[in-house]
Amino acid sequence: MQKTKGNATRLRKSERREQIVSELRLHPHVRVGDLAERFGVSTETVRRDFEALERKGLVTRALGGASAPSPGTAPSLDERGRARSRERERIGARAAALVQPGETLMIDSGATTLQVARFLSFAGTRCTAITNSLHVAMTLGHNGAAKVILCPGTYLPTEAAVVGAETVDFLRRYRVRRCFVGASALLPQGPMETVEGYAAVKRAMLDQSEGRHLVIDSDKFGRSGFAHLGTLDLFDSIITDSAPPEDLAQALASAGVEISMAD
Repeated sequence: MQKTKGNATRLRKSERREQIVSELRLHPHVRVGDLAERFGVSTETVRRDFEALERKGLVTRALGGASAPSPGTAPSLDERGRARSRERERIGARAAALVQPGETLMIDSGATTLQVARFLSFAGTRCTAITNSLHVAMTLGHNGAAKVILCPGTYLPTEAAVVGAETVDFLRRYRVRRCFVGASALLPQGPMETVEGYAAVKRAMLDQSEGRHLVIDSDKFGRSGFAHLGTLDLFDSIITDSAPPEDLAQALASAGVEISMAD
């Protein structure tokens, strides 16, 4: 933290963005100019802060400022896929390496789970996969090594995925060797989801799987979301790109969850 001209205090980028999110818990809207003056930075710097926070689903940009997101809103699948793509690729490669030829799988919709499907396809891994994601289905089915079963349900255009009671009922007809699911956030209390309808689909996949893996990039550690997926002991392992913070690492160890770090 540094002093600047006048009474403004120069904060580190992470501190400044935390304060923006905190301000939106108290007020429905914040203005670019007001925050620039308060933090002693340019309006362009504040706009970049808004862009970064919007990609994480923490704010919604509006004319002249930003607002708190409505419950259940989140960046689209395409937007999430463009962020931290190298980290997601590393996670996807590590997760795909767990799958043995002939295994049965469930894979939910998400930018990181799509990378799992991508590396399974690259490797030509013979498997049977059930998914609610059109992108996962197309990626896995590309080389013909995988048998792909696509769930029915209500279509979400921004996610290219299906959700709903029909999807959950369909998943409960099957029992598989392992599943890979993602999450919008991970706290010591458990994973959180922001996309409406996703939590129920993920719970069904976890219930019907022998091995249960959470694939999640470290940028989501400590975030919050709209729907609580469950406790950490839902999972056998989490596959991520860097070590969790101490409180989360301790909670994972207490729950008996293995932490697998992508190379």
